[in-house]
Amino acid sequence: MPKASELKKGLIVEINDAPHCVKMVESKSPSSRGAATLYKVRFTNLKTGQKLDESYKGDDFLKEADCVRVPLQYSYLDDEIYMFMNSEDYSQYGLNADEIEDQLGYISEGLEDITGLVMDGALLGIELPQSVAMKVIDTAPGIKGATAAGRTKPATLATGIEIQVPEYLEPGETVKVNTVTGKFMSRV
Repeated sequence: MPKASELKKGLIVEINDAPHCVKMVESKSPSSRGAATLYKVRFTNLKTGQKLDESYKGDDFLKEADCVRVPLQYSYLDDEIYMFMNSEDYSQYGLNADEIEDQLGYISEGLEDITGLVMDGALLGIELPQSVAMKVIDTAPGIKGATAAGRTKPATLATGIEIQVPEYLEPGETVKVNTVTGKFMSRV
């Protein structure tokens, strides 16, 4: 049972007998000495898609949902449904685009190391790998003499998302992107 202070984005907890996914955690430190830190948490109900905002003290306990984690690989897009294949038994699962809208920019064809959250035989959500390699499609030309610690410029990646990359990168290069923060990590 995780404490409110241990909550992180993507964790599945049970609230009122329904699985909820943590979408955002914001901590607020009180100004008085004896007060406890408050955590404002935004959840999404995985069955209905409704949003729920709650506030907890740091030592409040939440019940972790009873769901199975399975290894998945992204297969294909069928209209608005993203299809994933279980890497162990090759069973297929589908998720609507609106259920994973904040993760779509990191899903590319054949992406592996995805963790699926399955409850009662249905896929409730996915956890992406910590980082993904993506090709830079469009960015300003590289500048000679630019350093890695220098300024950044916007770059459009293969899936259409835009991130900030160092000035020395050229279109066509492959970069590693953090899926949690959406930031450039390194050149591949």
